[in-house]
Amino acid sequence: MFSEELKKYSWDETTARIISKTSADVERALAARNPGVEDFMALVSPAAEPYLEQMARLSRMYTRQRFGKVMSMYIPMYITNSCTNACVYCGFNRHNKFPRVILTPAQIEDECKAIRELGPFENLLIVTGENPVAAGTDYLEKALQVCRPYFNNLTLEVMPLSAEDYSRLTRSGLNGVVCFQETYNRENYRTYHPAGMKSDFEWRVNGFDRMGQAGLHKIGMGVLIGLEDWRTDVTMMARHLVYLRKNYWRTRFSVNFPRMRPSEGHFSPNVVMSDRELAQLTFAFRIFDRDVDISFSTRETPDFRNHIATLGATSMSAGSKTDPGGYRTYPQSLEQFAVSDERTPSLVEADLRAAGCDVVWKDWDRVFD
Repeated sequence: MFSEELKKYSWDETTARIISKTSADVERALAARNPGVEDFMALVSPAAEPYLEQMARLSRMYTRQRFGKVMSMYIPMYITNSCTNACVYCGFNRHNKFPRVILTPAQIEDECKAIRELGPFENLLIVTGENPVAAGTDYLEKALQVCRPYFNNLTLEVMPLSAEDYSRLTRSGLNGVVCFQETYNRENYRTYHPAGMKSDFEWRVNGFDRMGQAGLHKIGMGVLIGLEDWRTDVTMMARHLVYLRKNYWRTRFSVNFPRMRPSEGHFSPNVVMSDRELAQLTFAFRIFDRDVDISFSTRETPDFRNHIATLGATSMSAGSKTDPGGYRTYPQSLEQFAVSDERTPSLVEADLRAAGCDVVWKDWDRVFD
């Protein structure tokens, strides 16, 4: 399990090594045929900032080589904000006083119909709070069964499950899972997750192993930018990705680097990442792993997403509602976070095509099931 592998690496030592990287280290990383984690650390270090244009050119070239001009589109559908966790940065924190919503199968179907009216989406990301009693595996299985006739590709962003539960859900149409570790800083992790099942660092970080053991088609991973030093956190995630590729090589992988946005909890980020730094991170990840899907949600602004679309990103959401039932059933319920890109899916598509992207609404078909 990766929790044991992670013990080999000191957070403070990793931070120090990143900061100590020099221009020579950056140039060596840019010239590397098969960049390793040391090269990745150089590319996300302050020493790499003067090389941003060169990194952008390489990132664009590698993206075109592996993905062409394709931008894969997806849309999230929140089906419950009921949660037993007390994450200090999240609007769904169990201590926040607001009505909790758990959509019924009929309401989930209404949401599916509303999404189909927005655009030709085939990639659906189903999102929940973490409530294993009220919205556990049985509930998720039913949700997948309801959504499957409407969408060819179903992904879950839910509480970490057992390998057996992941295997069970694949039989009901599950194609992939997205899980955010939030931070790899084991010492401070409990500060941000003081209560609920999410407070168990090992259970969460080892969830990716269980996904791999279940043979999931695709695994998405990410850290929440704003909790800890972003350079160190993404380096730990890069190590995690190397580990997962080695052990679960049949699986596809994606990465996401969401920057904190306002939520009901009014948590102030400890670290603020600039657009330039987010671009640097994107280029670094593309140079480091030329096959990984790099995804950007509507947390980011239209201007940033339009620019990054040709420089490393390979999937994006559009028309997103981050509240359960937000497309039709409960349009005024509480959002998990505020979105920055409020363009309609058709406008997002038009802007991406104007930037030279080939917008693709699906990458999976029922015939392959």
